[in-house]
Amino acid sequence: MSRFSLILNWRTVLLALASVGTTAVCIHYQITADFPMAIIVTAIVFPIAFSINSAYERRETALAHYASLKTDSRSIYYASRDWLAAANPQSLEQLHTLLRAVLEHTVALLTDQRTNLERNEAHVYADFSALSHFIRTEQRDRGMAATEVSRVNNFFNSMMGSFEGLKHIYQYRTPRTLKTFSNVFVVIIPPLYGPHFANLALDHSLVYGLQYAMPILFAVLLSSLANIQSQLENPFDQYGEDDLIFNVDKFISSIKTNT
Repeated sequence: MSRFSLILNWRTVLLALASVGTTAVCIHYQITADFPMAIIVTAIVFPIAFSINSAYERRETALAHYASLKTDSRSIYYASRDWLAAANPQSLEQLHTLLRAVLEHTVALLTDQRTNLERNEAHVYADFSALSHFIRTEQRDRGMAATEVSRVNNFFNSMMGSFEGLKHIYQYRTPRTLKTFSNVFVVIIPPLYGPHFANLALDHSLVYGLQYAMPILFAVLLSSLANIQSQLENPFDQYGEDDLIFNVDKFISSIKTNT
């Protein structure tokens, strides 16, 4: 039921009631018209379908960046554990703490309000700075080969690139003007098509409430598409079935398990 509540909400109910209301009025006063359905495709279905596809692609890109962030974190840890002649337990514990901080502050940034972006961003950059210092003092200065340190720095650079990719997806949404355009017509079109639905009802002599089936279905379909687009819009807000699932504790624990 929770999944249906994400698609069918109060706007769906209000649109259905408005569509049924205008249809009933038009049937009562014999106001009929035959409106072209191509308007619906042009004004609503096509823009929403484009927005859904764009939002889905952003979600998939965010998943790839998050996976890369974790992969590079694990690679840095394994390098510190296995590429030195003797691993230092205190150093590994420090690295655990640093990697946890990077991931936790990244998640905090992505799930917080955008008004707090600069503050959250400063925390992540401070973590990256500490991690960069760790690579120099706990890996290079402890005798790791220069070529291997260079590879670790590549992992580090890739981590920062993944973070920047996630941050930009967080900052920039799918085209807002297109979303506003489609949302306006989602609200306007179903009630305005009352004469069209009245024409169908009178032409086919629909009774027993069947004359209101089409306006209800019409409103539900259009509103549901708009709601799906809104759910996919932000893959980080932890509200919806298709958001990214952050598992920092599980990830850090898996690193320790493999130590």
